[in-house]
Amino acid sequence: MKPVELRAAGSSADRAVRGTTGRGLALLTAVVITTLLAACQSPVRLMPTPVSFRTGEIDPFKTAGPKSHSTDVPVLYVTNRGAIVETPEPIHTILPSERLRMGVAHVRIGDHTLDWETLHRLSTSDDRDERPIVKLDWLEPLVSLGPTDTVVNSPGAQAFFALVNKALAATDNNELVIYVHGSNNTMPRAAAQAAQLRHFTGRRIVVLAFVWPSAGSLLRYFTDGGNAKASVKPFARLVELLAEHTDVSAIDVLAYSAGAQVVSPALALLGTSPRPGETRQQLRERLRLKHIYFAAADIDTRQFINELSKYVDIVTGVSNAANLNDSALRVAAIVHRASRIGRPDPTELDPEQSGFLLEASRSLGFDLIKVDPNAIPKLPPNSHAFWYEDPWVSSDLLGLLLLNAEPQRRGLTAQDAPQGTRYWAFPPDFDDRVMKLFSPALVPAPAQAPPESGAPAATSDQARPAVPDSRM
Repeated sequence: MKPVELRAAGSSADRAVRGTTGRGLALLTAVVITTLLAACQSPVRLMPTPVSFRTGEIDPFKTAGPKSHSTDVPVLYVTNRGAIVETPEPIHTILPSERLRMGVAHVRIGDHTLDWETLHRLSTSDDRDERPIVKLDWLEPLVSLGPTDTVVNSPGAQAFFALVNKALAATDNNELVIYVHGSNNTMPRAAAQAAQLRHFTGRRIVVLAFVWPSAGSLLRYFTDGGNAKASVKPFARLVELLAEHTDVSAIDVLAYSAGAQVVSPALALLGTSPRPGETRQQLRERLRLKHIYFAAADIDTRQFINELSKYVDIVTGVSNAANLNDSALRVAAIVHRASRIGRPDPTELDPEQSGFLLEASRSLGFDLIKVDPNAIPKLPPNSHAFWYEDPWVSSDLLGLLLLNAEPQRRGLTAQDAPQGTRYWAFPPDFDDRVMKLFSPALVPAPAQAPPESGAPAATSDQARPAVPDSRM
């Protein structure tokens, strides 16, 4: 296999506090800004090793080629941020743009003194050494595509999508994951999070960071809300461009925190915008959306449920991982006067919404995942960043993205809420269960040639081979 180069829920107390006005509301606003955004902001350090890989018995990097044995972890990026300077080193603004700027983010784990052997040890053990910083080295812009520009008339866009295809060809199933960050984020931080997601797949997956124009400031949470809204159409356009101009067999999405304010309405927009005469099945086949995973989603519960009903039938499945003790979303609910789907209050739903939620959780592929600090060892009680900070949750996420495993197969257990809604919980022996899932799946398989362009993708649940790096 040739190296791939990327260059060119709510308590009564909560509801009572929501009625606060005047100076009290101003104080609460300050609290939410500090609490919510602090949860999304800090130097990005290498996340704890997923529990599935911590004993060293299962090595996700075992089939990675020598060129993947590097501290460099480049990822694709697309942003709708405005730009003061496009090339050679772009300078982006916090203002939304209708243009899609695409390229490669070159990310490094650790400084130049960190070698692969040390990084490999840190990534396959419960090593207590200080985790190295994950840092964006530089951006390699390839194209700036205007709202009316077409790919056929843009050599830069053609080069970008050709690069996507080259990366996809090094996998066994041509799938791609789009990572959508939360509030208080910068381009470097978003790229770093996307890179460490890719790293802990054993470099087996193609990851693209959609970097919407978060202001990256503790004081601009509400600016971020407006910018997220302005990013809905650009994100929907990106999905359509990937589906139309690449060989991708399936598109997965990981939306974290306020990234849900981009992804959820964008998917609803796609679900209600078929081409003339296009059936629901044809729309599903055209977009090729697969797993949609919301982690600590900061979006109104009622809005989310309404939007889910518009797209749940055109994706393979939707997961919502929620910590009911999430302190960031608790305060966000007070300020917005409505619960967030990452910490939902079912009593806010009307009968029709409640009925749909029950149906979706049982028969429409909507998986509610309870991230319970009382059940998951060492999970901070008020955790908002659990998808990457907790080894159990990250293992569950990787089981979905890497192995296409449904919740029960990943080791989760089904539970029923009082109103009948189905949700999934982490059992006490989840660590043993998920290791059994990964153990046979990551045994190296004989190398296979990448499929020809346009050839049908593999549909088995076998683990993906590593995507080789040559500055990826």
